[in-house]
Amino acid sequence: MKRLYRLFTAFLALSLFLVTALPAFAANKVETIEDGKLLIGMEAGYPPYNWTQNDDSNGGVTIRGSSDYANGYDVAVAQIVADKLGLELEVIKIEWDGLIPALQADKIDLIAAGMSPTPERAEVIDFTNPYYTVQFAMLVMKDGEFAEANSINDFEGATVTGQLSTLHYDLLDQLKGAKVDQAMPTFPAMRVALESGKIDAYVTEIPEALSATAANDKFKYVKLNPSFELAEEETQISMGVKKGNPLLEEINKILDTIDEDQRAEIMEKIIEIQPKAE
Repeated sequence: MKRLYRLFTAFLALSLFLVTALPAFAANKVETIEDGKLLIGMEAGYPPYNWTQNDDSNGGVTIRGSSDYANGYDVAVAQIVADKLGLELEVIKIEWDGLIPALQADKIDLIAAGMSPTPERAEVIDFTNPYYTVQFAMLVMKDGEFAEANSINDFEGATVTGQLSTLHYDLLDQLKGAKVDQAMPTFPAMRVALESGKIDAYVTEIPEALSATAANDKFKYVKLNPSFELAEEETQISMGVKKGNPLLEEINKILDTIDEDQRAEIMEKIIEIQPKAE
């Protein structure tokens, strides 16, 4: 009888523990659109931040609805986030203009696409803490008229452009005397326009400039001094989540564990493995 009593007492204690603990476990569970998965939206066409490849080499992640995979700096950092949340990472490939609407419509959990947390965007979505700080540059032809430019004052008469619906395009007004052409949808499209002579330069960031010059030795990037006048948030890259999503707090905790040295190391490795032709 004493043995049965001890077993009963132990069972009762375990039952009380589970009744008390399970709600706490449930409260800490991260809720996503699909249970067990973290769905991230990106163009998968902006190396080295993100690109498309045909296999899972070097950490490539499945693109939903495709036999292709996504990779790049955004993917690498998002994979760290997913791993620490205990979730499977999957990429949803979306054109740039469709990223925020997709997030608002609950088609993705997270935007990880080299996006800056501008005040205008922050009005409609929430942003994580930054996971990269950028330096801007101009991509030109190595043997072109503007190859020796070194400031925003050296592009007078140049035909310039930037990506559609981005801060890049808005910066072009600071290039004194430049002719601002219509915005283009992707960076590969701008590279083609530059090489064909349709434009003289496009605004970019150092990582993408390194990617472009590695892919095509006819290109050169120009660091600007003086450079564009920018607010601090415009030099940062953050992930976007739907307004009020508690996932934001959990992601921030993870991103804060990745220091600047680690971020630089990740970017350096990503640039080494990026596609050589885009």
